Amino acid sequence: MSEQVTESTQNNLVPLGEAVTGTEPDLAHDTAPLIEPALLKNILEAALMTSQEPIALAELKKLAGDAQNGKLVEELLTQLAAECSTRGIELTQVASGWRFRARPEMQVYLNRLNPQKQPRYSRAVMETLAIIAYRQPVTRGDIEDIRGVAVASPILKTLEARNWIEVIGTRDAPGKPELFATTQQLLDDLNLRSLHELPELEEMGSLLEQGVTEPAPALNESSLPEQVAPDTARMQ
Repeated sequence: MSEQVTESTQNNLVPLGEAVTGTEPDLAHDTAPLIEPALLKNILEAALMTSQEPIALAELKKLAGDAQNGKLVEELLTQLAAECSTRGIELTQVASGWRFRARPEMQVYLNRLNPQKQPRYSRAVMETLAIIAYRQPVTRGDIEDIRGVAVASPILKTLEARNWIEVIGTRDAPGKPELFATTQQLLDDLNLRSLHELPELEEMGSLLEQGVTEPAPALNESSLPEQVAPDTARMQ
């Protein structure tokens, strides 16, 4: 009896290396169906409307589900932005992706719903931020040389807490001083896509005027080192 069972079992075995047909999915054809442009536009709008943070273009293209649909995403985003031209919101592209936001001119009315005062920053904080933005990466000593006064620790801590600056390394010098640079969060808060879009140095304060207790004076450019182009490679 045991010999019959063994023989039967052996007859049912598939030789090693021999494929079993009709049981594995055809991965070559396992792709998502194409999405109609109108539906894809609605999907993009829903994703952006419900997100608290900007969404990167690469992530938005994942919503398309197919490479062919992915090619439509940028065109549909442009269409969505154009459709908002007469509305109270706008679709903008910032450093970390795309997002909907209230138009700046609407903010004065929206503040009635939330009368809490916005955080306000001193002239010294804004001046320090401007130096880091335009001379990055810089050390604390560099900032002090430019401003002509010592940089209090609370100033840097305030900017770090706001996630506007970060330490990206140390300088190869005695004491290994930390190097400070701006973050993508700063660009997002300024509604900018890259460091190249930063305004002239004397206009830096006006971009964040809602958070400044007093106008930030223009820095004495005669005391500044030669202008250095921002390192955008780090932001990509």
